[in-house]
Amino acid sequence: MLAQSIRASRPVARLARQQLSFTSRPLSTSAVRKADLVQDFYLRELKAYKPPPVKASDADAHVQKFSMPKAPKSPEETDISKDLSAYETQTVEVEGQSAEPGAAPVEQDWFEEEEEEEEAKH
Repeated sequence: MLAQSIRASRPVARLARQQLSFTSRPLSTSAVRKADLVQDFYLRELKAYKPPPVKASDADAHVQKFSMPKAPKSPEETDISKDLSAYETQTVEVEGQSAEPGAAPVEQDWFEEEEEEEEAKH
């Protein structure tokens, strides 16, 4: 039955190919142009457009003029003699001595070991 259906389909396929070859027409080489009014108007306006001439002064509104910043004040220009006299009049602080004369130095023990109670554990 399968063989009969394949044999029967061959003439149908051949007939379909023949009909397709007769119904197809060669494409025309000349292009038919449809009138597009909007496109024609747009292209005509683009061709007629003339940009305004560029002047050298046009950029002045968008560019700031450069001005050199003021030079920073040099540290040497400050009153060095005033700073030097203030430094010389400072009292010297030495570790272990207090600012008051005759005061005993305070001993601080920062590391103190706790006594272990091993005997109480036994």
